Amino acid sequence: MVRRAGAAVVPLAVDERGARTDLLSTADFTAVRAAVEWARESGAVLIEDDYDGEFRYDRQAVGALQALDPERVVYAGTASKSLAPGLRLAWMVLPQWLIEPVIAAKRTADYQTATLDQLTLAEFIASGHYDRQVRRSRLHYRRRRDRLVELLAVRAPEVKVAGISAGLHVLLDVPGDAEDIVARAARQGLGLNTLSNYHFNPTPGTRQAVIVGYGTPPDHAYPGALDLLCQVLGV
Repeated sequence: MVRRAGAAVVPLAVDERGARTDLLSTADFTAVRAAVEWARESGAVLIEDDYDGEFRYDRQAVGALQALDPERVVYAGTASKSLAPGLRLAWMVLPQWLIEPVIAAKRTADYQTATLDQLTLAEFIASGHYDRQVRRSRLHYRRRRDRLVELLAVRAPEVKVAGISAGLHVLLDVPGDAEDIVARAARQGLGLNTLSNYHFNPTPGTRQAVIVGYGTPPDHAYPGALDLLCQVLGV
């Protein structure tokens, strides 16, 4: 969509702590403020995709970047993880000057958002039920992640869990070829992915890692899925 609008997509490097916002400018700011200051100075708009902000397990969720400059940061979120992806419901908090252009763009791109579903979600949020649902989901997925990490520590100690304790996926630095592990998993009916599929321009030197999602299996199938994962990892 960005390219169709005539804009260029330029990747920003990341490290273990996230986006390298220091590469946006030479200004001496903290990482978060550097991005906001860059947007102010350049006239850009930051799109803050709160991908899994409600699922942070080791500490309180980080406050929204949008609060630092509501005129330069668009906050976007979705109910896909907390409720169900089939709802296809998301939201954007826009500065006043962007509301009409975004509405016009949505009219062109999509007429399929059900009114009844939107009204139901609005009532769910206003009544406090959505907040309680998020807390239940956070506890559920935290227990799943903890179980996965604990099992790997015992049965696959050479596999290292990377990244923060959040979301519905873990990143595994594995010995051997990540693509081969994913292929072997697929033959066993286990769906994994590799980090290289998410690189903007993958190269032969791209970091090799396996991405494991722990949100999909139903409760009765989760122990078996974990056991199969360990088998695929070769332990």
